Amino acid sequence: MKIFKILAVAAALALASLSVHAEDIKLGDLTISNAWTRATPPRAIAGGGFITITNHGSQDDLLVAASTSVSDRAEIHEMSVVDNVMKMRHVPGGVPVPAGETVELRPGGFHVMFLDLKEPLKQGDTLTVSLTFEKAGTVEVPFTIEKIGAKAPAHSGHGG
Repeated sequence: MKIFKILAVAAALALASLSVHAEDIKLGDLTISNAWTRATPPRAIAGGGFITITNHGSQDDLLVAASTSVSDRAEIHEMSVVDNVMKMRHVPGGVPVPAGETVELRPGGFHVMFLDLKEPLKQGDTLTVSLTFEKAGTVEVPFTIEKIGAKAPAHSGHGG
C-alpha cells in the first residue's frame, strides 16, 4: 500500500510540473510560450534559451534583457549564416516584438545566450529565467530543459 501512495504522489508531481510548462505566461499585452533550453555537458560554459512571444497590444515592445541564477550573464544573441559561415552576435538593442505579431527565439536565429554557466543544465529540470521588456516589464519564466542537441521542445511535436 505504501508503494502505491508513493507512486500516486510521484504521478501527481509529474502532472503538476507538466502543467507549469504547458501554460502560457501573460505580461501586459505579451504572451510568452514554449520556453525551453537544451541540457549541457558537464563542463559547458554556455547554453541557449528559446521562447515564443506574442504581442496582442497596439504598441511595439522590445525584449531588452535576460538573467538567470545559473549563469554569470545572459545576453540576447542572433545566429545567422553569412557566405556559408555561421555567425553569432550579441544584439545589444534587444529583440523587437512588434504590435500584433509573434516573434520566435529559436535555434539558428534570435535566442537568449546563457554565458559562464555555473553548473550544467540537466534534462528534465526547469531553468527559471527573468526576461525584461522595455514596456511590459520583467517576468520570471520557467524554461524546460530538453535533451542535449534537441531541435525543439519535446511537447512541440517537432522531434524534440
